[in-house]
Amino acid sequence: MAAVALPPQPLNDESSLKAALEAQEYLQSRLTATSEAPAFRSIPIIDLTKSFSSSLVDRRAVAEQINSACTDVGFFYITGHGIATGVCEDVLKLAHRFFHELPQPSKDAMLCNDYFRGYEPAAFTSVNNFESKETKEAFNWGYESGLDPTGGDGKYVELDGKPEASVNLWPSEKELPGFYAGIAKYYGEVLQLSRHLFRLFALSLALPEDYFDPLMTHPGGIARLIRYPPATNPKPLSELNEDEEIGLGAHTDYECFTLLLQDANQGLEILSPDNHWISAAPVEGGIVVNVADFLMRWTNGIYKSTVHRVVNRTDKERYSIPLFFSINYDETVETLPSCVKEGNPSKFPPITAGRYILDRLNLTVKTGKY
Repeated sequence: MAAVALPPQPLNDESSLKAALEAQEYLQSRLTATSEAPAFRSIPIIDLTKSFSSSLVDRRAVAEQINSACTDVGFFYITGHGIATGVCEDVLKLAHRFFHELPQPSKDAMLCNDYFRGYEPAAFTSVNNFESKETKEAFNWGYESGLDPTGGDGKYVELDGKPEASVNLWPSEKELPGFYAGIAKYYGEVLQLSRHLFRLFALSLALPEDYFDPLMTHPGGIARLIRYPPATNPKPLSELNEDEEIGLGAHTDYECFTLLLQDANQGLEILSPDNHWISAAPVEGGIVVNVADFLMRWTNGIYKSTVHRVVNRTDKERYSIPLFFSINYDETVETLPSCVKEGNPSKFPPITAGRYILDRLNLTVKTGKY
């Protein structure tokens, strides 16, 4: 689990960089103009219990709810997902331990590498062109075959297409006992849940249930422990408020979909097409799921990759743990044939999964790689 220093990677995929820049342009347009899509004021809650049934009818019924949520909102909560409450509570405690028990010099020694793994200080990155200082700090890691309950297929490649290397950075067992084992427990379960969800996404798009299975044998799966400090001047969500303290700026996610575990403190906010911010308050036992850019591209824009942000509006610390689930990084994403019709051609050219994510991440660094 030792760190490996990696040199910056040059641009080698003009299509992925163009797509990354277009995504930034789209984000800016959404923040300044109203979309034509129908507005929403609430986020659906979907009970996954029947999705684990042996009945295809039951599984399709859940998939239909997912289709509606992805088409109308781009966000939904899942309950009945099978991850025990204790596992979720334990990993949130690990997040607290990382930021409070690990000495700052040890965090600094794990400063984010060129694959964005490791410790990320506040304002190290910005998802919205550094228009506002972000107060969050994070610890990031990605897929390792040892974290995959299936063991993987031995073919994992990194964001730039290189064969698996030890790019994750971990605190030592001596300094933070039980940290790696606790992370592995949660990550393994949420990784398997993500694979299960992708089968439901396939059904929701009238595809064979196993359509995406060959594309997630060594999937990308960057995860983060994120700490949002208490607000110095807590204000409720209001169109009249000017928010001085942004935990994480307005953005869309990059991969296929995100699973977000959040503590009891509010902070996540979603932008409705009519430019109203809607609070995604924590739901007991629930995990937030949102469509990300790959899935939007795959569905030709039918499923919505919705703009969102985090503003801690409390006088307490807030913790969240997202997993950004991707297909195998060496795969190509192009519009699903079922989502292209006469008069509605594909809006998105093919892109390589990992390279696109790396280009998007590099655009969040103020010094810039490009």
